[in-house]
Amino acid sequence: MLKRCFDLIAVILSAPLWLPLAGVVALLVRRKLGTPVLFRQRRPGRNGEIFEIIKFRSMLDIADPAGQPLPDAERLTPFGRWLRATSLDELPELFNVLRGEMSLVGPRPLRVEYLARYSPRQARRHEVLPGITGLAQVMGRNSLGWDEKFEWDVRYVERRNFWLDLKILTLTAVGVVRRDGISAEGAATMPEFRPTLNPSAILERK
Repeated sequence: MLKRCFDLIAVILSAPLWLPLAGVVALLVRRKLGTPVLFRQRRPGRNGEIFEIIKFRSMLDIADPAGQPLPDAERLTPFGRWLRATSLDELPELFNVLRGEMSLVGPRPLRVEYLARYSPRQARRHEVLPGITGLAQVMGRNSLGWDEKFEWDVRYVERRNFWLDLKILTLTAVGVVRRDGISAEGAATMPEFRPTLNPSAILERK
């Protein structure tokens, strides 16, 4: 209850700041990338329940002759990279927070098809509401491998508390300014998650 109250108070009180900013970003997206301005996609939330995440669009809607979307590297424009680097594409997710589908802090909501690919331990990330930012994001964001990211997600589930959330929010602000871990090495975005036969225990050995 404390976490939910904090989310609501923080989002509502900061609305005079982020709402005008979101309006400016929407206009820029419309001018630079066209319509639709918003990117909507089904994602699993707490207990795997599906909801529709809302973000600002950051890629061009272009496909090959067969109608398949081109690779992210070809669709991601310099403007789109800037949106992602500054995390401004995440602003509409504050509406997901207001609706109770997300929290300010928690494991990032990933693609629905990943649900069947998680190990039992990795699946624990769905014991809490997904977040706009999380422990995995402040520990390396997309520069981490999937196994490392999931381990940090589970560690958050196991150790979550109000003070940890405040620390993550502070470190997130610092990371946005520094633009740390925006993409995986050698990739425009994070590559698709494909489980290994033996999920990594890298962090458990530290």
